[in-house]
Amino acid sequence: MMTDRFDFFQNWYPVSPLEDLDPGKPTPVTLLGMNIVLWKPPASPQYRAFLDQCPHRLAPLSEGRIDETSGNLMCSYHGWEFDAEGTCTRIPQAENPELVDKNRQNFCVSAFPTREAQEMLWIWADRTSPELAERTPLPLSDAIDLDTDTDSVWKSMVRDLDYDWQTLIENVADPSHVPFAHHGLQGDRKMGSPLPVKVVESTPKRIEATIDRGLNTKIVFEPPCRLEYCFSAGDKRWGILTYCLPISPGKSRIVAFFPRNFAKTFHRLTPRWWDHIALRNLVLEGDMILLHQQERYLQQKRQSDSWKNIYKMPTSADRLAIEFRRWFDLYSQGKLPWEDVGIFPPPVLPTNGDRRQVLDRYSQHTQHCSSCRNALKQIKRLQVVLLVYFTLAISTAAVMPDGVRSRLGLPLVAIALLGLGAWTGLKFWLEPRFYFVDYVHSEKN
Repeated sequence: MMTDRFDFFQNWYPVSPLEDLDPGKPTPVTLLGMNIVLWKPPASPQYRAFLDQCPHRLAPLSEGRIDETSGNLMCSYHGWEFDAEGTCTRIPQAENPELVDKNRQNFCVSAFPTREAQEMLWIWADRTSPELAERTPLPLSDAIDLDTDTDSVWKSMVRDLDYDWQTLIENVADPSHVPFAHHGLQGDRKMGSPLPVKVVESTPKRIEATIDRGLNTKIVFEPPCRLEYCFSAGDKRWGILTYCLPISPGKSRIVAFFPRNFAKTFHRLTPRWWDHIALRNLVLEGDMILLHQQERYLQQKRQSDSWKNIYKMPTSADRLAIEFRRWFDLYSQGKLPWEDVGIFPPPVLPTNGDRRQVLDRYSQHTQHCSSCRNALKQIKRLQVVLLVYFTLAISTAAVMPDGVRSRLGLPLVAIALLGLGAWTGLKFWLEPRFYFVDYVHSEKN
């Protein structure tokens, strides 16, 4: 049976929470193998998204700057400038100013349609269909409206992952791995048990499943990126709202929200950056090594066989993962459209044996997260203050007269030693959690 191929490009993707974007400088992102630059014209209320290539000599515009005088995006290679619509407004090397006016269409930058909703910046991945983008609704959450639902609280999270989009979808759609892969964080391996997953709807545009065990649980996959869990128990409701983005072969990005309508005071007292380093990053790292390697094994075996024979999935807990794989085969022929953007990946991606690179928390998360970036900056500044205070306190106590030293110098030194202890904790315990934490399952008791 022939089916229409799912168009990954003619869809909306939330590339970043708005709070993580810096309106004062360009930000690079990658989506479906395309390098994109995000920037906000000072006179505009909304971010813009351009192909990250200057039409002059293809230099990355993400290395450019927003000009203070014109408010336009300036390429740092030769100074060409582009307005909010991508039109070239200035070529410093032009002998005749009319050169720019006569070639505006030829010198423009390719622009992607953008929207801002539910605290995220959305990009329409097809530059050639802005009219269709205008008519297409965003894949927003059905259960919780983050823009107007004042009864709920939430925190957002973004991280780049060292495995492919299809592996990410399959993993998020599999709740039965939680007690084992996330033991001690979100589950207990001793509590692993049958999970009665039931697929209640499966169409080209939506897959929905329910779990009838204790909690009221609904899982919705709206291709290509929204995968949401909705839980309720009495008056309490909470959820996991994830957007899974295809970045490049073997790479993906997750943008997630965790809304709930209870424990709101605790939520407000917990900094976003602490939520990330103490829980959210650890959860993703609990999967990372497993999925990075699993993906390569599957690619190797699929050279000669189908996933239907390679995977052994006899229980109802696997039903949603099976349904996703069927959808992917039926509507996308089991592959992402990398060739459409000139990317021809090998059938089997190389395995990265460097755990520090696979679990590189700084490059995958911290540098993208405004909360973690700023917290890390303040932690480093505080370390400098503590070291300076320690040095001054010890030096001052050393030159005090003996009578004064016993009265003032000893308390000064005691406080300095406490500060040194605080410096040690910041330097060797807290700061590394923004860079790398090795996740070894055998050590999780």
